Amino acid sequence: MTMRPTDSLGALDAFVRAADARSFTVAGRQLGISSSAIGKAVARLEERLGVRLLHRSTRSVTLTPEGALFLERCRRIFSEIETAEAELAQTRGAPRGRLRVSLPLAGMLMMPTIGAFMREYPEIELDLDFTDRLVDVIEEGFDAVIRAGEVGDSRLMSRFLGVFRLQLVASPAYLEQRGVPQASEELAHHACLQHRFATSGRFEPWPLRGREIALPNSAVANTIEPLIAMAEQGLGIACLPDFAIRRQIEHGTLVVVLAEHTEHEGVFRLLWPSSRYPAPKLRVFVDFLAKHLFPA
Repeated sequence: MTMRPTDSLGALDAFVRAADARSFTVAGRQLGISSSAIGKAVARLEERLGVRLLHRSTRSVTLTPEGALFLERCRRIFSEIETAEAELAQTRGAPRGRLRVSLPLAGMLMMPTIGAFMREYPEIELDLDFTDRLVDVIEEGFDAVIRAGEVGDSRLMSRFLGVFRLQLVASPAYLEQRGVPQASEELAHHACLQHRFATSGRFEPWPLRGREIALPNSAVANTIEPLIAMAEQGLGIACLPDFAIRRQIEHGTLVVVLAEHTEHEGVFRLLWPSSRYPAPKLRVFVDFLAKHLFPA
């Protein structure tokens, strides 16, 4: 059976989306067609190639060895197409369009940088979703997600954005009243403002060297902004990421304590579907955040 070029690209797109999502239903939803139409397109492609690309079951689809090889080639094909489209888009003017991004709850503290990006690129429409849950980038239709930690999904490409560190901080007024702790053990006698993860309900561990210490729970919050406010008001010592308190440290409203007794380094990455070449709107977003969110 001979397929027209447009039919071929449509079948390849259906195959790539079904393979990435591991579901005909999800692939159909992304393309605005039925799951049976996706299945028929993949079946026609298999018939044309003379090989089985996907194993079907009632719950999901999985790649055959031949399908895995073909998937990588298809991704390169679409990458070249999207590269060409991106180059043409750049010739028409500034990056534009809707960009749907998922950020962690702590990403609210990135808003000064994101606000500066919006002023720099007013034709890009940001659709921001703040959550600490593990979103499915492909199934939920995100252009990109920003997350801390390592990448564990082979369907995603990633870009290193920068390094952050957890620091113990308190206000000068608190330290004048309660004293500056000189050793980790002294924290047991201080007011400790703790962060509880909204998704797991667990306390975020403080990065103290040596043995674990039972810290008092003078106050607990599941987002970081209240902890910053309480620490600035002199209500205790908090463990906070450096990017969130850069202004407070510069202005002297918060002071770092026990720096030599803490050890931590985390990374933020931006992730996007591996079958998708970064469009100009995504590339400038990544470059802007990498330059301004974690300045040298």
